[in-house]
Amino acid sequence: MILVIDVGNTNMTMGVYEGEKLRTTFRLTTKTPRTSDEYGIIITQLLKNSGIEPKELSGSIVASVVPAVMHALQGALVRYTDTRPLIVGPGMKTGIRITTEDPRAIGADRIVDAVAAYEKYGGPVLVLDFGTATTYDLINGEGCFTAGITAPGIRISSEALWTQTAKLPDIEIKKPGTILAKETITSMQAGLMYGQIGQTEYIIRKVREESGLQDMKVAATGGLGRLIADETDAIDIYDPYLTMDGLRILYDKNAR
Repeated sequence: MILVIDVGNTNMTMGVYEGEKLRTTFRLTTKTPRTSDEYGIIITQLLKNSGIEPKELSGSIVASVVPAVMHALQGALVRYTDTRPLIVGPGMKTGIRITTEDPRAIGADRIVDAVAAYEKYGGPVLVLDFGTATTYDLINGEGCFTAGITAPGIRISSEALWTQTAKLPDIEIKKPGTILAKETITSMQAGLMYGQIGQTEYIIRKVREESGLQDMKVAATGGLGRLIADETDAIDIYDPYLTMDGLRILYDKNAR
């Protein structure tokens, strides 16, 4: 079994694979400062709660966009799971070729999603990840990562509304019954949700137009991705475990 960890700006998502089967997943907040011992104790307890002993792990892999947590997290994995984690980054075998102007600037999470989407669904494929930021990454039929678009995530947009204004409240992110809102909360929900749906459909349409890849698949992932995927025909696939699968695929490519 292997432990896979995706360190995002908001949450740290972990999963355990036995072969190609995802046995369990759990999630921590990223922004809480922790020592290596704190990470180790938490990870050990979460594994045991899922019926997995740390000694059963044969390896681990981490993709991170938050460098500040890596020293403590790596130390915890070495000490508490007796694995030396693979770190997603330059030099790792991925099976895709990054042809953007600065390949090293592409975040580890986006590489992982691109690998998973290309391996699972083939190319050309446009990968959408609805996380802290909403990202759109294009992988062509030859497995080249050719372009990426980055937009504010739904939650960031929501937080901007209630933190930067005097009277607007913090709200639940969901689609209201109608876009014709008649009070504050549903008006904010309508703007956030219909705005994100419109942005998604327009960007997908422009990517098809400018790339000429009219036959590309569109695969989405991320915590809030299902909310959008359920509301538009522009998204072909919603895969909640795309990033987890990508980490497993990368581990298999590089562990030897």
